[in-house]
Amino acid sequence: MKTPGPDHPISITSAPNRWQARFNGEVIADSADVRVLKEASYPAVIYFPRADVTMAALSRTERSTHCPYKGDAAYYSLGVGDRTSENAVWTYEAPYPAMVEIEGRLAFYADRVEILDVR
Repeated sequence: MKTPGPDHPISITSAPNRWQARFNGEVIADSADVRVLKEASYPAVIYFPRADVTMAALSRTERSTHCPYKGDAAYYSLGVGDRTSENAVWTYEAPYPAMVEIEGRLAFYADRVEILDVR
């Protein structure tokens, strides 16, 4: 486990407004309770609470990855209408202590799912 610091900064903040995730023309997440994770020089990632995500559109996969700063991620595929996207969603169900604010929340790959600040 690595701890974020000056050489690899990570910040997690609450967004002051509402966000949506859309896939195949449908809103699959809509929340005013998102967390914005900014890690080093990577693009910011929006984490939605599960309660605000259409979980019926997701199916758990066998994929998992490990981040030395956040912990182990589990993945979901997304299916809406006639479109699917394999492993398009990830979650840290038991993140390292410094990342507890994203625990159980869901993030979507921005190149597969439209993520919008809807203010």
